[in-house]
Amino acid sequence: MDEKSERTMAMLCHIGALSGCIIPFGNIIVPLIIWFVKREESAFVDDQGKESLNFQISMVIYFIIAAILSLVLIGILIAVILFIAWFILVIMAGLKANEGEKYRYPMTIRLIK
Repeated sequence: MDEKSERTMAMLCHIGALSGCIIPFGNIIVPLIIWFVKREESAFVDDQGKESLNFQISMVIYFIIAAILSLVLIGILIAVILFIAWFILVIMAGLKANEGEKYRYPMTIRLIK
């Protein structure tokens, strides 16, 4: 895989998570498909695909916690903050991956190694 295609696929692993705004669990499904198909062709796509998946899974866990905490009203504020952070971090990661830089999300539970 040439470097431009490699960077594009890595970017799509991150930006594809935005599909979660339209498709339920699209934030996990789209990066998973891209990573699964392209991971053997590129170490960079493999690394960024795992990073994207780990972040998306972590955010789902955090949103579940926020939903539970919404019973005491603080979860609503936490969910709004999480959504804004999620959106900004996904865009930043996509831009960095497109530049060829490895991006590491904050607050990520590393489940896939």
